[in-house]
Amino acid sequence: MIDAIILAEGVLGTTYGKTANGLCRFSKRYNIKAVVDSKKDGMDIQSVIRKASAEIKIVKDLDEALNTFKDAKTMIIGVVTDGGYLPGDLRPVIEKAIKSGMNIVNGLHQFISDDPEFSSLAKKYKVELTDVRKMFMLRQDFFSGKIWEVKSFKLAVLGTDSAIGKRTTAVYLNEEMKRLGNTSVMIGTGQTAWMQGFDYTVVIDAMVNDFVAGGIENTVVKAWNELKPDFMFLEGQGSVLHPAYPGSFEIIAAGKPDAIILQHAPKRVYYDGFDGIKIPPLSKFIRILEELSDKKVIGISLNTENMEKDEIVPEIERIEKEYGITCFDPLGNLKKIGNTILEAMKEQKK
Repeated sequence: MIDAIILAEGVLGTTYGKTANGLCRFSKRYNIKAVVDSKKDGMDIQSVIRKASAEIKIVKDLDEALNTFKDAKTMIIGVVTDGGYLPGDLRPVIEKAIKSGMNIVNGLHQFISDDPEFSSLAKKYKVELTDVRKMFMLRQDFFSGKIWEVKSFKLAVLGTDSAIGKRTTAVYLNEEMKRLGNTSVMIGTGQTAWMQGFDYTVVIDAMVNDFVAGGIENTVVKAWNELKPDFMFLEGQGSVLHPAYPGSFEIIAAGKPDAIILQHAPKRVYYDGFDGIKIPPLSKFIRILEELSDKKVIGISLNTENMEKDEIVPEIERIEKEYGITCFDPLGNLKKIGNTILEAMKEQKK
């Protein structure tokens, strides 16, 4: 793996730091050494991000990161913004990193490799600028119908909001099914999944709309042809009712999931980044997603943000009683949802 430092100034542990958060929890491509966030300097990483790798250090600035982790020659921009623009206050840090001989990895819509200043510096200091979304913007797979040849049990992890933990849930459920002795593959659909090193990833929000369905299908079919896994977990994007990031339909339409896991944050009242626009009731999402997919929501994955520890179990029990659906904490014990998934697959095969 490649030793790397993450730039997450001011956003680590928040929804605007979800790329950084995800990489601190799981990555097969990068060995994360440190995260730059002056507001959380010196804090224990696991007190900021549940289930993060304990070895990762939070440092106050790039100088401290460079002095402490001299072998780290890559800096990842771990900040996520509405619209995918590069915050202006990060430019000096990126410039310093390039001058220090660091390669830069960027998942934003604003490409740093197209920036005259950064590209000129990169050439001068002989470093690479990697814009993850740029890799996928010209991809032109068209939907073929081969998705019906895939025999894996496919689960789509969708959500009631954006930046709510869909990818993280997919990552851990994928690992849980492998722990139980099955073959399982994560199908990534966003830039962070690529950074985490998932081989079967297509960044759908970088593509022309006509080719999104084909991109999803092609990635799933490729995973099936090469590995024939028992399970596939399809990472969702946005939310089916989100005003700015309406997602889920393309995953359902092209990925043809056999079941749905729905991510939900009980304490989140308004859509992330859109205060005043209320998130509809959980029941509405269940109803819409089951109608769209003609499949069942078999699990509710709980985002526990702003919840006290003693609130989690009662909320899980409440949801299960009200909806008759297995509810679980994706960062906690996954035994119950693992059994639910296995039972759903057995039921389908009857």
